[in-house]
Amino acid sequence: MWRYEELLPVAAADAVSLNEGWTPLTACPRYGARVRVPRLFVKDESRNPTWSFKDRLAAVAVSLARPFGASVIGCSSSGNAGAAAAAYAARAGLPCVVLTFAGAAGAMLTQMQAYGAMVVATREKADRWTLLRRGVEQRGWYPTTPYFGPPVGSNAYGLEGYKTIAYEIAEQLGWRAPTWCVLPVAYGDALAGVWRGFEDLARLGLIATLPRMVASEIYGSLAEALRTNAASVPAVTADHASIAASIATLQSTYQALHALRASHGLAHRVGAEDLVALRHELASIEGLYAEPSSVAPLATIRALRATGVIREDDTVVALMTATGLKDPVPTSSHPGAIPLIGSDFAGLLDTLRSAYGFSA
Repeated sequence: MWRYEELLPVAAADAVSLNEGWTPLTACPRYGARVRVPRLFVKDESRNPTWSFKDRLAAVAVSLARPFGASVIGCSSSGNAGAAAAAYAARAGLPCVVLTFAGAAGAMLTQMQAYGAMVVATREKADRWTLLRRGVEQRGWYPTTPYFGPPVGSNAYGLEGYKTIAYEIAEQLGWRAPTWCVLPVAYGDALAGVWRGFEDLARLGLIATLPRMVASEIYGSLAEALRTNAASVPAVTADHASIAASIATLQSTYQALHALRASHGLAHRVGAEDLVALRHELASIEGLYAEPSSVAPLATIRALRATGVIREDDTVVALMTATGLKDPVPTSSHPGAIPLIGSDFAGLLDTLRSAYGFSA
C-alpha cells in the first residue's frame, strides 16, 4: 500500500511494513446473479499479512510509534486489531499488550500470542478500555485502538491507512469509483477512512464520481442516527446474539455517521440468521471463505437490491474484512459431520449420494 505514500502520513522508507495492501478485487458473478447484481465485486482483505484489513491501520499506526517515542504498543481487541497490532509491533521490535475479554475467538488469541504479544483477558468487556487508558496515561503506551467512551475510533494516524482501500478499488476498476461501497461496521474506522480515500481521488481529479457508502450493522446505531437525523450516534440495545462479534457494537462513531451523510449513504441492520448461510454460500459458490462479520455486506446488498435501492446496472463493492479461519467455530458444523468410509470405491459412491446428493 506504500505505492500511495504521498497521501499517507509516513514515508515508505520509514514504514513498518509486512507488504500489506494491493489485495484482490474479485468479481463474484455467481453470487451476483443470485441477487441480481451482475457487477458485484468483493475486496478481499484476507490476503493481507495477518489476514485482515486491520493490517493497513496497524502498518501506519505502528510506523509512527517510534517517532512519538513509544516503548510499548497497547490495544483492546477481541480479534483482528489485536493480531495486526501484535504482528507490526513484532516487526518494529516493540513489546505489545493486548487486552481482550473472556470468550474471545480462540484462533485469533493464538495468533496474537504467536506474534509475541502479551495477551490478557478481562472478566468484563468494559474493563479492557479502563486498563488500556491507564496504560496510555500512566505508562505512555501507544494505543492503536479506542480506549474510552463514547467511542471516537481507533488511532487517528492508523485510519489514514484505510484510505488505500479506496485508492486500490478505484485503480482496479480502471480509475472509476463504484456506485456503492458496502462495509461491515462497528466503530466505522474503515468506513471513514475509505470515504476519505475516495474524497482524495475526487479532489485530485482521478475519479469523476463518488460512491455511496453503506454501513452493514448488527445493532443499528448508525441506522438509528440517520432515521432520527441525530447530531450524534446514539447507543442502542443488543436485542439478539450475533456470531459477528467483531462488529456487534452498541454505539458507532461520529466519523462513521459523517461518512454516510457526506456520501448520501445508508446504514442497514443485518439479522443473525443471515450470516451462517451467507458465509457458506460465498465460500461454496465463489471460493471466498470469510469471517462472520465479512458477509454482513452481502446480506445488506441483497436487501437493498430487493427493494430497488441498488439497481441492476450499479457497480457494487463489498469489503471482505478477514478470512474465515480467524473464527471458524460458529459455522464449523454447518456442512455436517464428515462421513468415514473404508477403501471400497462403491462405498465412496454410495456415501457421495447419501451424504451429499451427488452422482457422477
